[in-house]
Amino acid sequence: MMQASQPEPLALDGPLILPFAPEAVACGFPSPAEGYWSGDLDLSRHLVRDKVSTFIWRASGHSMTGAGIHDGDLLIVDRGITPVPGHIVIAIVDSEYTVKRLDVIHGRVVLLAENPDYQDAVLHELSEMSVWGVVTWILHPPGIRRGVRPRR
Repeated sequence: MMQASQPEPLALDGPLILPFAPEAVACGFPSPAEGYWSGDLDLSRHLVRDKVSTFIWRASGHSMTGAGIHDGDLLIVDRGITPVPGHIVIAIVDSEYTVKRLDVIHGRVVLLAENPDYQDAVLHELSEMSVWGVVTWILHPPGIRRGVRPRR
C-alpha cells in the first residue's frame, strides 16, 4: 500500500484520435486484410466516461496479477462510479492506498488479492476504509514470449 494523497484529474485538452481498422482482427486463423481504414477512433470517448472524475494511477506490486494488473501497469480509475462487490477498486485503508477486488463476505468488507501468494484484506471494526474509485481499464504492453509455445 502507499500513503494516501490526492492525485490530479486526467487532463484531456482534446480528443485522443487514432486510425481505426474496419474489422476485428482474428485471434484464430488469419483473415484477408482489406487494406483500408474505417476512420478515426477517439480513445478518450472509449476509455473515459467522465473526464472530471477520471484519473490514471500506476500499479505497483504483484498482488493483482490474477486480474491482469501487473507492476507498472496504468489503471484508469473513475471516481464517479458507485462501487459494488466484484469491482476492482482503489481503496484507502487506514490512510494508505491499495488496489484490490471489492467483496462482502459474511457481512464484512473484504479487499481480495488476485494472487495466491498475497493475503486478502479483511477489514476489522477498527479499520477505516473508503473506496476512492473504480478501475475501469488496465493498460499495459503485451508480454514478450520467445521460443515458447502454449501447451495443448
